[in-house]
Amino acid sequence: MSDPLGTTRPPMRSRIGPALAIAILAFLVGLGLMAYAVRNTPGFFARGGSSTPAAKPTAAPAAAAPAADTATLALREATLAAQLANLEARAARTDSDTAEAAVNAGKAEAIFVTFAARRALDRGAGLGYLENELRRRFGATLPAQVGTVIRAARQPVTLEDLRESLNVATPMLLARPSDWWSGIGSELRNLVVIHRADTPSPLPSDRLARARRQLDNGNVETALAEVERLPGAADAANWTAAARRWIDARAALDTLETAAITGAFAPPPARPAEPQPAPSPSASADGSLF
Repeated sequence: MSDPLGTTRPPMRSRIGPALAIAILAFLVGLGLMAYAVRNTPGFFARGGSSTPAAKPTAAPAAAAPAADTATLALREATLAAQLANLEARAARTDSDTAEAAVNAGKAEAIFVTFAARRALDRGAGLGYLENELRRRFGATLPAQVGTVIRAARQPVTLEDLRESLNVATPMLLARPSDWWSGIGSELRNLVVIHRADTPSPLPSDRLARARRQLDNGNVETALAEVERLPGAADAANWTAAARRWIDARAALDTLETAAITGAFAPPPARPAEPQPAPSPSASADGSLF
């Protein structure tokens, strides 16, 4: 169609496209905000007043819950019982180990007491506090041996004492009978001495020499047997008595040491606790064998 006025109008631009783009953009932004709110806000739809009733739990899980709790409790009880039994067994082992350690400690102390008593006797010193220790540990089971050791310590005899006293008693031990007839008989017997080659000489001088050698080696019992066969043994009764005290004391110590090692002795009674003194307000600064 031609324009009667001979003029042409420019075409109008469409405004629908921009508006539609803005609406779509706003819708997408709203969807994004809505998705963000749903994701980061728990219970969003519940607060929104949804009238949809919540689904009721079925009765089967509710009934299974008590059974599961009972089984769990039973398992826990069994575990606790096993742990308690283990603890009781460990406590019993600990008690047994403690008792054994106490027994071993008692044996060690008893051995120490007997060892110290032997050293005191060998030096010729008194026992001191060891007397009470010997009575406490061995007095109930071995009273005779304890008494022998204590008496020997109160009249101490050492090997050196026996050697020196034997030298002093030599003239008496080798003395011959004083009457002339016995003296002649002794001289005639000593002129010719016949004995087997494998037996020691019966001559008094040889016996005395053997007794001295035995003393040097600590064999007091063998030395005593030689001295008792000498002609003047009756005149050296003090020496023989001292030698017997030495022998008896060592035999008693041997018995006490054996009892200490094997534990064949009564444990010492517990010592009562000593009362502590009350603090004062002002303290002041102040042997022969014959």
